[in-house]
Amino acid sequence: MSKKTVQLYQQGKIQTAIQELIKDIDSDPKNANNYLELSTYLLEQGAIDQAKKLLVQAKGLVKKPQDMDYNLAICYYMEGDFDRALALLDTIPNNDETYYQKALVFHKLGNPQKALAFAMSVSKTDNDLFELLGDIWLSLGDFAKARENYMKISKDARSGKLNFLIGVTLFGSSRQEAEQYFNLAKQLDPDYYQSAKKQYDSLLKVIKQGKEK
Repeated sequence: MSKKTVQLYQQGKIQTAIQELIKDIDSDPKNANNYLELSTYLLEQGAIDQAKKLLVQAKGLVKKPQDMDYNLAICYYMEGDFDRALALLDTIPNNDETYYQKALVFHKLGNPQKALAFAMSVSKTDNDLFELLGDIWLSLGDFAKARENYMKISKDARSGKLNFLIGVTLFGSSRQEAEQYFNLAKQLDPDYYQSAKKQYDSLLKVIKQGKEK
């Protein structure tokens, strides 16, 4: 990555950084790094279709077209084309990035066992991985392990979603504590709170009924 464009992007001068990268690509169309950097910025800005077109174009120009495949798989994932994302990821040598992305895809495809296997293969842990592991364990119905992973994320880094899901994992064992997390989620992200409340309402009723028996 170019230090200049990275600095511009980090300073919030996003369009300037993008324009600089376009100039770099025009002057050196075979440089794979410029395409990768630009596609990353486009994806972060939600311009998925533009990123995909750029990467497909790049595959016909760069020395190693497969270098574009990881970012292209992310494009497919963000579009919801999980099967295509997975097919592309399967052509890439496994490392932490591909393991993580495969875990995401399998989680979205509703295959938590495979998602867990790939997530557990990631050697470098961070908040994104802890959140994903928590989500996978939650989908498997193991509230304790889900909470264990969510709690590895520091309080100041927890989103409304995370606080709500911690509340879900506590609902059966400590209703009062669960409500505290629900209230925190409501404060941090009221829109998510409302949609999650509807999504998890039937599950929470089942937990409550089981607790009252």
